Amino acid sequence: MSWLSSLKSVFSPAQEVKEDDIQTVLQNYVLPNSSNALKDRISQVNVEGRVLQLTINTYPEEKDYLQQIHDDLADALEKCGIQELNLHIIQQKHSAHGEAGHSCSSKPKAENSNLPPVMDASPKAEVDPNNPPIQKAAPQQRDVVAHPRIQNVILVSSGKGGVGKSTTTVNLALALQKLGLKVGVLDADIYGPSIPTMLGNAGRTPLIENENFVPIDAYGMAVLSIGHLIGAHNTPVAWRGPKATGALMQLFNQTLWPDLDVLVIDMPPGTGDIQLTLAQRIPVTGAVIVTTPQNVALMDATKGIELFNKVNIPVLGVIENMSTHICSNCGHEEQIFGTGGGDQLSEQYEIPLLGRLPLNVQIRENADNGKPSVVAQDEAADSYMNIAQAVMVQMDKLPKRQRDDKRIF
Repeated sequence: MSWLSSLKSVFSPAQEVKEDDIQTVLQNYVLPNSSNALKDRISQVNVEGRVLQLTINTYPEEKDYLQQIHDDLADALEKCGIQELNLHIIQQKHSAHGEAGHSCSSKPKAENSNLPPVMDASPKAEVDPNNPPIQKAAPQQRDVVAHPRIQNVILVSSGKGGVGKSTTTVNLALALQKLGLKVGVLDADIYGPSIPTMLGNAGRTPLIENENFVPIDAYGMAVLSIGHLIGAHNTPVAWRGPKATGALMQLFNQTLWPDLDVLVIDMPPGTGDIQLTLAQRIPVTGAVIVTTPQNVALMDATKGIELFNKVNIPVLGVIENMSTHICSNCGHEEQIFGTGGGDQLSEQYEIPLLGRLPLNVQIRENADNGKPSVVAQDEAADSYMNIAQAVMVQMDKLPKRQRDDKRIF
């Protein structure tokens, strides 16, 4: 599939799912490093929307090829209108050497090698409670190989919207750059992209070179957002989960990122599909949690920390935003959203409090005008620099991820 047609499949209305073509792909696929046909291993094929669920039998010696099988099929099925492949594995106890179709097999090949039909999964298939299928475990963060041009990936996350996560993202990225690092920014907030506005490049679209995006330059940083691709500011992104996560993976994998010390990713709020996709398919160094002191924000921030703990992504620390307000007229200081929220999370989860940021009109005005605090050098600029230094300290404590310079994007 060419890059432009691939782009259309993600950033335009869903194409038709072609069941006959799905059957052809599954019929013709040969398992890696063998002469075994996939069709002889399939026990169930279900399609729901543009998501295909495939259950196959495998043998112990094939465990190293499961990811390749998934990736090969996902690429081929994308041309059939499938945007997400869920591969379920039933692990057989015995060797595959006696299997039909293997070069040293003494077992006659079954006469009926037809695949099970591609079924609509709306009426769920019954599962024998006495013999449930053994599903392949979801990919783990520790198994994700580092990007060949990106040393570290930092997620800026929050449990809920409206706590200043995107403003923190751009200022943290600019502060890290000011400390001497080569920095990029990826806007993963698919449904509410605001990074283009905050970095002053809303309305610009990236060039495409060799079927890859060329990131947009913003204050010396390589930047890309879904907002650079969807046109007008008021264009809604009304996508279901598989389409949104597919778009995110394209932005990460099919972009000509330069050599970066850090890629800062602005996350959407919550703990949904995009967060899980990142945990399973993108090599993450650590996460930074942004919260306000108020109890409602803390409750949601706690869910975010718990998610990262479960998927083995280190939490580098918490940033307490809008911690205090100083009246510009009289100088009176007031904790509008409460006090001690960041300290509470820090103590509860034994993570550093990276810093506190004030509720300051300059932060909002400068971000809205495309010149964030670190660029504008307003009253909050020093606070962001201190937070960036604290993030660097926490990053240096983590082990380096194994790299694969042969990986092709």
